[in-house]
Amino acid sequence: MAEFTVGQKDFELDGRPVRLLSGALHYFRVHEGQWGHRLAMLRAMGLNCVETYVPWNLHEPEQGRGRDVEALGRFLDAAEAAGLWAIVRPGPYICAEWENGGLPHWLTGPLGTRVRTRDPEYLGHVERWFRRLLPQVVRRQIDRGGPVIMVQVENEYGSYGSDQVYLSRLAEMLREIGVTVPLFTSDGPEDHMLTGGSVPGILATANFGSEAREGLGTLRRHRPDGPLMCMEFWCGWFGHWGAEPVVRDPADAAAALEEILRCGASVNIYMAHGGTNFGGWSGANRSGELHDGELEATVTSYDYDAPIDEYGRPTEKFWLFRDILALHQEEGAPLPDVPAAPAALTGPVCAELVDWAPLSDVMDNLGGPEAEWVMPPTFEELGVDRGLVRYRVDVPGPRQPYPLGVTGLRDRAVVYVDGARAGVLGGGPAEAGSYTGLDEPVSGPASVELWVESLGRINYGPRFAEPKGITGGVLHERQYLHGVRARGLALDAFEGADALAEVPFRSPQAGAAGLFRGTFDVCGAGDAAVALPGWERGFVWVNGFCLGRYWNVGPQQSLYVPGPLLREGANEVWVLELEHSGGRLLTLG
Repeated sequence: MAEFTVGQKDFELDGRPVRLLSGALHYFRVHEGQWGHRLAMLRAMGLNCVETYVPWNLHEPEQGRGRDVEALGRFLDAAEAAGLWAIVRPGPYICAEWENGGLPHWLTGPLGTRVRTRDPEYLGHVERWFRRLLPQVVRRQIDRGGPVIMVQVENEYGSYGSDQVYLSRLAEMLREIGVTVPLFTSDGPEDHMLTGGSVPGILATANFGSEAREGLGTLRRHRPDGPLMCMEFWCGWFGHWGAEPVVRDPADAAAALEEILRCGASVNIYMAHGGTNFGGWSGANRSGELHDGELEATVTSYDYDAPIDEYGRPTEKFWLFRDILALHQEEGAPLPDVPAAPAALTGPVCAELVDWAPLSDVMDNLGGPEAEWVMPPTFEELGVDRGLVRYRVDVPGPRQPYPLGVTGLRDRAVVYVDGARAGVLGGGPAEAGSYTGLDEPVSGPASVELWVESLGRINYGPRFAEPKGITGGVLHERQYLHGVRARGLALDAFEGADALAEVPFRSPQAGAAGLFRGTFDVCGAGDAAVALPGWERGFVWVNGFCLGRYWNVGPQQSLYVPGPLLREGANEVWVLELEHSGGRLLTLG
């Protein structure tokens, strides 16, 4: 048992000053079979602590249906075994470039902007969730013999709101449920963020990627006493589909880390190891200074240009950081040896996709029930978090050709008219009334299908909690088309050993959208990558595990396949292509 406290100037362990050298590593972005290796890499870099968020929506995808909350506890045990303390950031909102900032769609759908406030209905859901989650943390606190030394209240709240009643109630809730270690908040080093996101009597920390002296100086003006800490030192950044890769010069990042430590502050490197947005859990942002412009969907890789890359390998940044952190070890203790790199797949190997089912058959066999609505329902109304929705509506006739389009489209719609592909519509700006239409007019009568995929819910900014799908209506000329039939297909429908048992597969059709299935043999399993040249946009599963989204707009060109997913001998791969498929052979290597 030990006592970790926030002193007048320092963090203290049993009354002795300590500096936190922490690194972010999210258990939900790393295959559990690789936790031990990644945590050992953090320790070898010179860190004494690991930090993780907790995504509520991953663990409760449907209201009342829990899923593996114990994973957090197992991760904290692995951190302790690796010789690391742990900082837990349970939200309820986490940002993290994660779908919906970690909040469940079934909560933000009906509540909208009432989330992240003192709203009684919202707080009731949070308390119920915390009472289910937090025992995993409480029993592993340092004063009970575990590794957990601090717990965060909300996350960067000053970037969003100013409801001090809400923040104070969250802090009270954490204490009532049994959190006894120090609480903290984290915000950008700006006056409005620190005043909006801090709680009197609770440690405030700052998040930044450079100019440490200025950032920590701002924090000190707001909090004259207590230890200084950069809770998120952004040593890299995340990427968006269709944008250029984001990289940071290793020497520049190392100099910024050195400046933080010269200021006498503690640090949490964000990210020390980013991992992967498996399962289509990537979030999204909106462009523009006010975050109200075009949708920018986050890529599957969360490599983050971190010192430990997506495959768990040390980068140049790792070695520079290790040299700096070696100078700040307690009593000059030597650093552990760097673990060997994970084994790579003996290969490459080829998978042949021999089975295919069109999207309509996949929807009919795996999708939810189809119902008719006066106006198009949102994804939230259909209970779809990650996946796609098919909207069907009829153009009356006879009538001459008129423009056909959609208002309030979120993300991307592939449109078919009388069974023939007619075009792809993009979401446009955030305004609900924004219009996007087909290039060619449509005459009536006609049958129209719009297949809309959620490219990720907003995870940051004032547009947070906006709904997905068609949030306005389908227009022919200026006339709304009513009587919309809608059906959702959630990615969770592909889970389970017999998930595809009812799908009527046939021989592949060249260039078609749909679900493809094939097999490949492995002799010497290990980490691999799968690329899909010639394919456009969709998802890949290996042995029933969803690797995430691929998209030919880049910058990401392949998907990471963790070695523990692969089996010696026969393996299975599925590809759900939403626009245009490529060749029948896929290479893993």
